[in-house]
Amino acid sequence: MGLYNLSDDRWLGLGSNALREAAAEWTAREIAQQPAMWQQIITQIQADTALNHYLQVQLAQPRLRIILTGAGTSAYIGQALLPHLASQLAAQSPLNTQRLEAISTTDLVSNPAQYFHADQPTLLVSFGRSGNSPESLKAVQLADQLLPDCRHLVITCNADGQLAQYGRQHRQSAVLQLPDACHDRSFAMTSSFTGMYLATLWLFCPDAVQLQSTVAVTEQLLAQSSAIRHQAELPAERVVFVGSGVLAGIAREAALKYLELTAGQITSFYESTLGFRHGPKSVVNAQTQVFILRSNDGYTAKYDIDLFEEVTRDRRAAYTTLLHADSFTGGDALLDAWLALPLIVYCQALAFFKALQLGISPDNPCPTGEVNRVVQGVTLYPFSPSADTE
Repeated sequence: MGLYNLSDDRWLGLGSNALREAAAEWTAREIAQQPAMWQQIITQIQADTALNHYLQVQLAQPRLRIILTGAGTSAYIGQALLPHLASQLAAQSPLNTQRLEAISTTDLVSNPAQYFHADQPTLLVSFGRSGNSPESLKAVQLADQLLPDCRHLVITCNADGQLAQYGRQHRQSAVLQLPDACHDRSFAMTSSFTGMYLATLWLFCPDAVQLQSTVAVTEQLLAQSSAIRHQAELPAERVVFVGSGVLAGIAREAALKYLELTAGQITSFYESTLGFRHGPKSVVNAQTQVFILRSNDGYTAKYDIDLFEEVTRDRRAAYTTLLHADSFTGGDALLDAWLALPLIVYCQALAFFKALQLGISPDNPCPTGEVNRVVQGVTLYPFSPSADTE
C-alpha cells in the first residue's frame, strides 16, 4: 500500500503531526493512497455487470461519436487518454467508424454549436470530482438539448453531485461512482484524477498485468519520497514538464498541479517533446527546472532523450531531469498509458514538497478564495441555435 500506512500515521515520509501543522495531511494521504485505491476501483468495476453491459452495448454502435469531457484536471483525463484509447479501439475493430474525441466542458458550454453534431449518435463520457462544477451539468444539458441521440457515461467521485444525479435520471446513461477515498478533501485533484483516469482506461482497455506492474512501480516510487523531496527543494522559479503522446497530457496535468499547489509562486509550463523547440523553449533560463517524461515506446523515447541531451547541453536550465521508470522493477514493461500513473504521482508529490518548502498549505493553497476547490462565479446562459450570437 505504499506509504498510505495507518499503523504509524506517516504519509510521504512525514508524520501526521507535522502534516497537520503544515495543513498538508489530506494532500499527503491522497497522494500516498493511490496504489491501494486503484486496486479497489478495479475490483468495483469488475463486479459491476450492469456498467460493463451498458458500455458493450454502446461500443457496438458503428457510427458512435464518443466525447471525453470535463473541466480543468478532469478535462486532462480525456486529453491524456485519447491517443491510447483511439489506437486501441481502431485495433480492436479496424472497420469501426466510431470517432473518439476529447473536448473540455469549458469549450462545449461556451461554443455548443461548434462541437455538438446532431447527425451522429453520441456517448458523452463526463468526468467530475464533485460533479458540481457549473460547466459539468450545463454540458450534459446542452448535449441533450442539441443531440437527438445522446447517451451518457458519468464517472465521478461524488454520489451526491449534480452530475451523478443527472446521470441516474437519464434513460440512456450509466454512472460509475468511484470509492469515497477518490473524492479528494484537499484542494488539488490527486486521487480523483488517477482514479477517474484508471477507471476509463480499464473500461476501454482492461489489462491485469499492466495494472499490477503499475501498482508495484508506484509503490516503489512512493517509498523513495525523500528523493522526490530533494528534487522539489532545488531552487527554481520556473518549472517545465514535457512529454509525448499520452505523456503530453500528463505533462499538462503536472504543470497545473505545480501551479495550484505553489499558489502560483512557481510559474509552470508544459509542452510536447517536439513542440518544445517551436517557441516554448524560450522560457528556459537559469531559474528553470525542466522535467522530460520519457516514453517507454522505443521510437518515441528517442525524441525525449534527444531533447534531454539538448537542454543539458545548452546549459541554460538550472536543472534538467529525464523522468522514467527503468529503475523500478517492472517499470520498463509499462505501456505509456499505464506509465502515466506513476509519473503523475511523482509530479503530484513534487508539487506537494515544493509547497511545503514555500510555506504554503497543500490542502488549501489559496485561502483567500480567488481560486476554489469547486469553481464559482460562472454565469450560465440559455442557448438557442437560432439566436443571434453577436
